[in-house]
Amino acid sequence: MKKDGILNPELCAAIAAIGHTEFLVIADPGLPIPDGIPVIDLSLVRNIPRFMDVLNAVKEELVIESYFVAAEIKSQSTELYQEIQNALPGLPESDMCHEDFKKMLTKAKAVVRTGETTSFANIALVAGVNF
Repeated sequence: MKKDGILNPELCAAIAAIGHTEFLVIADPGLPIPDGIPVIDLSLVRNIPRFMDVLNAVKEELVIESYFVAAEIKSQSTELYQEIQNALPGLPESDMCHEDFKKMLTKAKAVVRTGETTSFANIALVAGVNF
């Protein structure tokens, strides 16, 4: 058993397998995930686990080069958007409309489903390199 950090074996494996420029998505339970994309479902009940709990755990284990979100989060869920920016300071950010965000899921390495019920609580973390 691991001593600390992420304990979920599926999530550990997904982080270990992701390559440079590939991306991992952390999502709310309502985000439609295309067939064939691996889903690591951490959702338990409404708002458990929270989006930020998962993001904070993942950022400690994944080298993140940049990230992208749905543009709607900036106006519809401003508090969560601010928390994301605080958690990922200095990282390049991109946004796109929610419909385009859903379309790009076909290229995700994996999707981690949370219990978060805040609107547009979705982020794609683009993997970097550690050398």
